[in-house]
Amino acid sequence: MTDQPLGQDDELSPVDYLMHRGEAYPATRSAFLGVELLDRPADWGRLREAMDRASRVVIRMRQKVVVPPLPTTRPRWVVDPDFDLDYHLRRIALPAPGTLRQLLDLAEVTLQSPLDTSRALWEAVYVEGLEGSRAALLSKFSHAITDGLGGIAVFEQVYDTEREPGPRPMPPVPIPRDVTGTDLLRSSLRHLPESAVVAGAKLAGRAAGRVGRLITAPVPTVAGAIGFAGSAPTERSPLLRRRSLVSRTHVLEVPLADLRTAAKAAGGSVNDAYLAALSGGLGRYHETLGVPIDELPLTLPVSLRTADDPAAGNRITGVTIAAPVGEPDPAERIRLVREQVIARRSEPALDVLDRIAPVLSLLPDAALEAITARLIAADIQASNVPGYGQETFLAGARVDRQYGMGPLPRVAMMAVLISRAGICTVTFRYDTASFIAPDQLEKSLQLGFDEMIELGRPRPGRRGVRK
Repeated sequence: MTDQPLGQDDELSPVDYLMHRGEAYPATRSAFLGVELLDRPADWGRLREAMDRASRVVIRMRQKVVVPPLPTTRPRWVVDPDFDLDYHLRRIALPAPGTLRQLLDLAEVTLQSPLDTSRALWEAVYVEGLEGSRAALLSKFSHAITDGLGGIAVFEQVYDTEREPGPRPMPPVPIPRDVTGTDLLRSSLRHLPESAVVAGAKLAGRAAGRVGRLITAPVPTVAGAIGFAGSAPTERSPLLRRRSLVSRTHVLEVPLADLRTAAKAAGGSVNDAYLAALSGGLGRYHETLGVPIDELPLTLPVSLRTADDPAAGNRITGVTIAAPVGEPDPAERIRLVREQVIARRSEPALDVLDRIAPVLSLLPDAALEAITARLIAADIQASNVPGYGQETFLAGARVDRQYGMGPLPRVAMMAVLISRAGICTVTFRYDTASFIAPDQLEKSLQLGFDEMIELGRPRPGRRGVRK
């Protein structure tokens, strides 16, 4: 360890540090996983080389988080001197017959498994043995590394735009740093003047008082810290109250052009049509189980990322709307969704996560876990991640489909739409204790999207009628 402190660019932001700490508890783990179906087996040597190249360009893939034992400085990203690509990239085969259902179940287990926080926070599993002589790649990243759009940027280093491209240069290996938390503490104290140490002690005293207020009155304290008392715009569903550690993934797909046509027919965007279709499916599910409701709280991750932001790190926040699940007319659902999303996006506290993170980062793990449990108020989260508009290839294999599996931060369902080469895939990852009739749920979701596509083919006097 040198006497020079690490650069500020290596510091974890408060948001990223919260994501990292969340790995300690199943309910707050932030990792997301991409499932890419390949039209044929990839060349293992070329795939390994592509991932090696990506880890040299996107340095977060070779870095681990080092936390000082006292909060005299922020935790840092440090290039891991023990980085081992073969630990992070693995190769397995599905047993026969190698169905999509088997692949999704494997992806569930992979995503539920905790990441080793003493290493770089990602892993990839290359899967052979899929029916039809196909293969797949499962790519898992902690949200501490990047968000969904950042993950798309990461894989720009892995994909090719043709099946047999020319050779690409291999960048040099990033210089490792053998740094411990104690090293960070010593370095920060060595480079702080005595007055700063005294000021730091006063700051610690004020922080202790704030932590005490957070523990005794978490919601008002957090609201005061960010200047915005965010709350769910409607009551939670009585059917979706329970939470467990058991989840299941279901997928469907729809042509992007059809979803766009449906959205245009109602004066909305593709995202509006997606949320309205999801709302319609959830409304059908509640009706079928004999508990019809008008609305339920649905949270949308909103990207704050700009073209100048690096691929690493998080630039996201969230807004919550009252999903109009009880509205039978799909066009009216689009209008209601669009109206709320526009209003929420214009709120002055859109950067609420950036404001609240420095306050929450003061808490010990157990208190942080308890408080976040009381702040989560939504039933559903839904994300829309724009993918690639052209064909992409991975080590000689074409990527035919891509599914996005998000975390379940105490919500009943996480839905992720990814548009890629004209096809939208929608992945529903849901808690089986919340949705006790999975067959009916999956049927209802399909009907919700079928109804939305039918909206793009209007008929005279047509109005959606739920059966």
